[in-house]
Amino acid sequence: MAEFLTHNSMFAQDSFAQTLAQDLLETYGSPLYVYEGDRLCHTLHHITQAFEYPHTHFHFASVTNGNVALLQMIRGAGWGLHANTPGDVFLGLTAGFHPDQIVYSGSNLNAVEMQQLRDWGVTTLNLDSLSQLELCCKIYAASTASIDPDGLRLGLRLNVPELTGESRIGVRPEELPAAIALTHQWGLCLTGVHFYRGTGTNATQAFTQVIDRVIAIAQTLPDWRYLDFGGGFGYPYRHGGAAFDWPAFGAEMTQALQTLNRPTERPIELIIEPGRAAIAGCATLLTRVVSVKWQGDRQIVGTDTTVANLSVPSVHGGYREIRALSPSHTSTLYSTDVCGNTTYSRDYLGRQCPLPQLEIGDILAILDVGAYGYAMSSHFLHRPRPAEVLLEGSSHRLIRQREDYQVLIRNQIFV
Repeated sequence: MAEFLTHNSMFAQDSFAQTLAQDLLETYGSPLYVYEGDRLCHTLHHITQAFEYPHTHFHFASVTNGNVALLQMIRGAGWGLHANTPGDVFLGLTAGFHPDQIVYSGSNLNAVEMQQLRDWGVTTLNLDSLSQLELCCKIYAASTASIDPDGLRLGLRLNVPELTGESRIGVRPEELPAAIALTHQWGLCLTGVHFYRGTGTNATQAFTQVIDRVIAIAQTLPDWRYLDFGGGFGYPYRHGGAAFDWPAFGAEMTQALQTLNRPTERPIELIIEPGRAAIAGCATLLTRVVSVKWQGDRQIVGTDTTVANLSVPSVHGGYREIRALSPSHTSTLYSTDVCGNTTYSRDYLGRQCPLPQLEIGDILAILDVGAYGYAMSSHFLHRPRPAEVLLEGSSHRLIRQREDYQVLIRNQIFV
């Protein structure tokens, strides 16, 4: 099942993909982000079904992809939203999420931003430090006209080096008594903990082996109500690589929480925040070949997109599978460097890719760009960003317009 979910893109099916890609590029232009709605829905369903624990809530990490049309699909699947920033919250509200469906787990908000979260009605917040907790308590306790204090869920992000390695995120367990006292000073309660393993982790055991320790820490909270086991769940960009085992993780989380002895108390709510794992495999970046040259037996291919339209190597490791979708001109595969349309010396979309001999106008598909693709794209070297299209069954529609050069001077002030 995991292999189906991660590497069954329709753009890996050559005969159909050639016709579809040609049609899409003729309709919307190149380069183009293409999202497969059916794959997104199947992936959300697969993750949801992995948890039998009845008090589980899923919140999509919109830091990975903030397209409102996609967020609306995710909301329609019964998921909530996980927000790292006020911008994530704004996008979620625009997509129709109720404030109660949004969990904020971020860091380093100033007072204006914290007030904005309160004004938007966000009621679940995992804070990154005691100072952020104090700021939150001050602002939320100052005015409870539209927020029920009993419905306010305040938590802390955990920093446990032996579980997560060295990290700037979160507070140490020994800080929890001070945090409990702080919230009580404001007439509030500390009710949750948030565990963040680290971005892009494919090893299921990295999560399952720490469940008991995280629960033990959470149990030190006298008002404990929820466990946010966070995000950081990975995606195997290299086909055949280790994939996160959602059924195994769901089974162990379910067993651990169902064995808690809380006969007279409300059950603990479990929050899971997939981002990359939910959406990475649902998108492809289509691009056309604009230049071909040879350096010895290595093929150097230039395209009409750029590395600025993919996430930075520190986030995804610098690898995406690239497929040639145009009719093959030869059965021989050559070591190919696929390059972007800037003069940046590191503008490589892929290196040493096994591709056939290519010609100008051929179509390439860069797979698995749904997470941190458009979300981390930029105007580096002043290239406008591509359009985004959603495939729904046999139909397709535009969900973000292509930028033009006017975007480069918008908001500038000059004479």
